[in-house]
Amino acid sequence: MFKEFKEFAMRGNVLDLAVGVIIGAAFGKIVASLVDDVLMPPLGKLIGKVDFSNLYINLSDTPYNTLAEAKAHGAALSYGNFINTIINFVIVAFSIFLLVRSVNRWMPKPPAPVTTKDCPQCAMPIPVAAKKCGHCTSAV
Repeated sequence: MFKEFKEFAMRGNVLDLAVGVIIGAAFGKIVASLVDDVLMPPLGKLIGKVDFSNLYINLSDTPYNTLAEAKAHGAALSYGNFINTIINFVIVAFSIFLLVRSVNRWMPKPPAPVTTKDCPQCAMPIPVAAKKCGHCTSAV
């Protein structure tokens, strides 16, 4: 059983997936920092000194000054964090799109499908599905 597990774990696809997950997690942290620390402060200032991470809807009658206080009492719908998460997702998705697009450019283009073959008698090109040569009328 251990040998079978070892063969499974050492397959190329499993190792590639593991590396992809690890790199993806690290990339996600970088993007989260980019959004939270670089993009959101100027965007919040541009909109009117709004800190998206502190935006919430109070679900109780008691007013709270901060999101942390409202969450401590279980009375907050934190839509600001949701906005940050959506921005994170859009950045990650766009970055992956650009990466896949550039990698696809490196890949060789598939060969064009074969549509003709040479007649064995006269060596003229004829369609692949031809039963008779149109040039010399020999059976193919």
